[in-house]
Amino acid sequence: MISPFISSRHRDRLNILIQTTISSAVDDWAIARFSKLVALVKSQPGLHVIARDREPGNVPDSVLSTIDASDIDVLFLMAVDTGDGLHASECAAMERFRQRGGGLLLARDHMDIGSSLYSLAMVGQAHHFHSKNQERDAQRHVNDDVVTASIRWPNYHSGRNGDHQDVTVSGPEIHPVLLNPASPTGAIRFFPAHPHEGAISAPTNQMARVIATGRSRVSSASFNLVVAFESHAGMGRALAHSSFHHFADYNWDSAAGCPGFVSEVPGHGMANNPDAITDISRYVVNAATWLAGDGQTVSN
Repeated sequence: MISPFISSRHRDRLNILIQTTISSAVDDWAIARFSKLVALVKSQPGLHVIARDREPGNVPDSVLSTIDASDIDVLFLMAVDTGDGLHASECAAMERFRQRGGGLLLARDHMDIGSSLYSLAMVGQAHHFHSKNQERDAQRHVNDDVVTASIRWPNYHSGRNGDHQDVTVSGPEIHPVLLNPASPTGAIRFFPAHPHEGAISAPTNQMARVIATGRSRVSSASFNLVVAFESHAGMGRALAHSSFHHFADYNWDSAAGCPGFVSEVPGHGMANNPDAITDISRYVVNAATWLAGDGQTVSN
């Protein structure tokens, strides 16, 4: 079992909210399809988990819209919507949450999936979409995944669902969330793959940097996997991910199944490689404790 370091400034546990930006649906990327992520976090000593979809109806979600006044330490937000997943009051509450030291992990996907994240100040600017905040390099405004024709750029092809991709550490040193003492390199080497990941970058003047990159299996183009925002001026830390599929059951083990609209043939590399499962598990716990404000990550 991975044991996190818990800061003395916290209670005897960290409260982690794992939430999607859609209401519950059997044939979609609702919270039930992140059960392995939820189970992993629940299994860690000192971590308490709330896992939920947003409430139905075109009204502010009662949890997200009041998160700044809650005892939640870290929010893992799976932005699986098509652009309408967040209300203005929820964005304002999440910004206040980070201002009071709360940690945010924000994950989206290809094209305009999760584009509601762009309504968030600062951390939302890390995410580039097809119709909003496009990547600055116009030469990247092309389809990388050319198999699923209905999905437009950004759609970086890191591999089949269920397979793993190689992670390249960025920067002069390994970021704490990427540390893995059991790895031959001392760092996490594998993430779950996905045929069409989204685009992220580090906004300027925000204590943010790219900490991990991947490479397309189609074009060999390098693309950003994770952007980390450091704490500053009392604000909490944050992580931006190019795809929520880094955390979905189907991408950890394709035998878990997927919504009916997923058409690509899956792989089984994650399930067949214990090191890949260990890496994503360690990353999740590293991320939870780092986002909570702890200076250390897991120790074994």
